Amino acid sequence: MANEAALRSSMVGLAVVMVLVWLWTQSLKKTLVTYAIGVFLIAGIVLPDWDFFDRSFSRWTYPVTAEERAAALSRKSQPSRFRVYPMRMVVYGTVYAYAVYRWWIFVSK
Repeated sequence: MANEAALRSSMVGLAVVMVLVWLWTQSLKKTLVTYAIGVFLIAGIVLPDWDFFDRSFSRWTYPVTAEERAAALSRKSQPSRFRVYPMRMVVYGTVYAYAVYRWWIFVSK
């Protein structure tokens, strides 16, 4: 349930950013680019922590089995919501910084 709440609040935040971009630029194209970048960035943060996506990529086309569900529930004893992987943080930081930089350049023109 916490994942759905995080997704919902992220999408509401994205809607606020889109309204601000529209008011600032009066450009539908820039607003749609803001939406696309925002959905991409939100998906990169929220989806990997869902049990369905937190398994091998080759298993994504199959339903979650009872064994996978039990393993996911046993891992939920951790106190933090996000699992921190150093390489994941480096890749996310690099990709997100570049995406936000390019978005800012596009919107500010």
